[in-house]
Amino acid sequence: MTNSALLVMDVQAGIVSRFDQDSDYLPGLRRAIGAARAAGVPVIYVQVGFRAGYPEISSHNKGFGAIRDRGGFDEAAMRIHPDVTPLPGEVVVTKRRVSAFAGSDLDVVLRAGEVRELVLTGIATSGVVLSTLRQAADLDFRLTVLSDGCLDADAEVHRVLTEKVFPRQAEVTTIDAWAKGL
Repeated sequence: MTNSALLVMDVQAGIVSRFDQDSDYLPGLRRAIGAARAAGVPVIYVQVGFRAGYPEISSHNKGFGAIRDRGGFDEAAMRIHPDVTPLPGEVVVTKRRVSAFAGSDLDVVLRAGEVRELVLTGIATSGVVLSTLRQAADLDFRLTVLSDGCLDADAEVHRVLTEKVFPRQAEVTTIDAWAKGL
């Protein structure tokens, strides 16, 4: 997969903790990361984060404003989940909005690495995955979504996105099928 990268988005301890810890999500995501590394596909981690005092959060931003008003995330909750920890040298991008591109240097990292295809995973399907897919499509990236590498609080929303919406702009496949093709 020349010129591709696997994006692992918002798989942070505080976000993962909201989901069933007995699910197959993290083991599957570890398989995808392992397959990418073995094939020489860069793994890029994307996390949401803010400075002390949350100067990036506008009072007009309903979603992030609520986080700020609750006191935000503590430092431990912001860390990438220990089950999918980046290796030394793997890129970790901090974003300030829902899309992996918004308020981050992801585009610069991708251009510098001559990446033209993105393989998307993350939490939530209806949040970071949807927003990143839309923006990446507008930026002319080839896109693959690993349906079981994405997780959403609403199973029906996840299904509609992966079966009906995402296929309009991306190839949608499973972790095992993608890894087999590497």
